[in-house]
Amino acid sequence: MKRVVYPGTFDPITNGHIDLVQRASKLFDTVIIAVASSNRKNPLFSIEERVELAKVCLKDIKNIEVCGFNCLLKDLVEEKEAYGVVRGLRAVSDFEYEFQLANMNRALAPSMESLFLTPAEHLSYISSSLVKEIASLGGDVSKFVPTLVRDALSEKYRSLGTTQL
Repeated sequence: MKRVVYPGTFDPITNGHIDLVQRASKLFDTVIIAVASSNRKNPLFSIEERVELAKVCLKDIKNIEVCGFNCLLKDLVEEKEAYGVVRGLRAVSDFEYEFQLANMNRALAPSMESLFLTPAEHLSYISSSLVKEIASLGGDVSKFVPTLVRDALSEKYRSLGTTQL
């Protein structure tokens, strides 16, 4: 049985992330969506909120698991008995960083494979950072994220006293 980990901050999960999970779920028996705590990135949502948003947004895909993690990715891959990791490439600019990560992961765990998927063309420009920026300024992000995430962004920015959707 082939298991793969799709790691990321998912702050918040976007339609691009969901597209990649759907693609990966057709290729692997199990896709583990691994939500990184990423405290150094100062995420808008807590890890618990991000895990819950991912679980609800991906509930219709049957061969997935969602978990949070705060360890080396290689350790999580080993713990989950996964084949390797899936990462998304939106543009050429993503490639350099992802290539560096893949090589570092290979140095740490030679048997861990890194596989790259591209999102559907109409989703290739979406990033969590851009979605948060638009939402924080009162813009409509409904084309980029599920309704649940749009509402969570609105509530989060409202509670922080910034512009709401």
